[in-house]
Amino acid sequence: MNHKYTCVIVDDEPMAREIIASYIEKTPNLQLVKSCKNASEAILFIQEQKADIYFLDINMPEISGLSLAKIIKNNAQIIFTTAYREFAIDGFDLNVVDYLLKPISFDRFLQAIHKIIPTNLSVENSDFMFVRSDRKMVKIDFNEILYIESLSDYVKIFTSEKMNITRETITSLEEKLSNKKFLRIHRSYIVSIDKITSYTNEFVEINNKALPISRSYKESVLQKLAEL
Repeated sequence: MNHKYTCVIVDDEPMAREIIASYIEKTPNLQLVKSCKNASEAILFIQEQKADIYFLDINMPEISGLSLAKIIKNNAQIIFTTAYREFAIDGFDLNVVDYLLKPISFDRFLQAIHKIIPTNLSVENSDFMFVRSDRKMVKIDFNEILYIESLSDYVKIFTSEKMNITRETITSLEEKLSNKKFLRIHRSYIVSIDKITSYTNEFVEINNKALPISRSYKESVLQKLAEL
């Protein structure tokens, strides 16, 4: 039986805790033992128990993640999480495992875990992702996505219910959708294959909207659709 690495999350943002918790749940080698909304709550846990890995938000009220890291015993592994890139230097001065910049993708999370567990992790496929939209992390169910459109410095995610705008790149979203039923048809478009109602050599139609197939993607797109 594989060893389970016990994990503690410390973050004052509920959505941020939920995201990390979902990533831990999908990783068989990890087990969440405590989720704390502030450093004081974490200190109480540390006084009574111990864990292998701590995910610490750096910018928290009263006691920061940097201060908390100094309290945690040396035999614990620390991964910092924060929305502020400028905290990276202070974090690495404490010799932590990694520094994750929010919004954190599952792939980036696994990169950090691989530094602690140097083996190939078998993970469960997710059926959703979180993206930063309207100053919060929004859960997007894959089966609700119609298509994704890139416009200049932001991306629109169209679902069956609404449209979300995020500053993430379309390429980063494509990575999150890997091994799912999605198809890049253009530099600016990713579509849900299940939602395609018709297609030609020039476009695919979803929800009565024609989305262009670019010349560079045409061969791979038509081949994929012909195989269905």
